[in-house]
Amino acid sequence: MGKQKIIWSNNASQKLNTILVFYAERNQSKDYSLKLFKRINKEVKVLTKQPLIGIKTELESVRGLIIEHFILFYEINHQSIIIHTIWDSRQNPNSLKIK
Repeated sequence: MGKQKIIWSNNASQKLNTILVFYAERNQSKDYSLKLFKRINKEVKVLTKQPLIGIKTELESVRGLIIEHFILFYEINHQSIIIHTIWDSRQNPNSLKIK
């Protein structure tokens, strides 16, 4: 597998934005949100080089990459890595919808 393009689904982009806004408002500072954003981007870049590092899920083609207390659910195909959602693992697991 060569280096693949990262594609964020609308759902994943919205969830990431919601998470970042939540922490910025809660902390009354963008510092943690910026730190978290940089960390997520760093881990996503690793995915382009090593797409199989995420843990397997019940969905055959979907893997989960753990970043702090978040899980980034993604799918690999020949040309790209599609990020379906980002999920805070402290939430009720019954609320998780990957695709």
